[in-house]
Amino acid sequence: MFFNQNDLSKLATRYTEAWNSKVPQSVANFHVASSSTIINRGEPSVGHSGLTEMAAGFHADVPDLVLQNDGIRAAGGHVVFMWTFTGHHGETGNPLDVRGWEEWELDDDLKITAALGWFDAEEYDRQVAG
Repeated sequence: MFFNQNDLSKLATRYTEAWNSKVPQSVANFHVASSSTIINRGEPSVGHSGLTEMAAGFHADVPDLVLQNDGIRAAGGHVVFMWTFTGHHGETGNPLDVRGWEEWELDDDLKITAALGWFDAEEYDRQVAG
């Protein structure tokens, strides 16, 4: 499977806009109905309802979350979307600047069929605590 870099760049831009819209369902809509996301080897968020809940959780924790698209690359059907998010933790008010990436498996329609997300959880916790 080959993905055109221009199409991937457009996908990454739209995905970033979905996160920044603060509408969790918009994030879930980038996935097929049976998709799942696992973040840092945690419990999977499965299906549109689970993915919506996952995105809503991030927006609750970081109400002013702003996602930045740091790039997207593909090798066959496997895609890596790199990102940075900034904002302030909802409880502590401490500023956050977190970098990470998502590994996607895409179908022919550029819909995510499975995803793994990664960021430094210890660094995130350190920033939350101040």
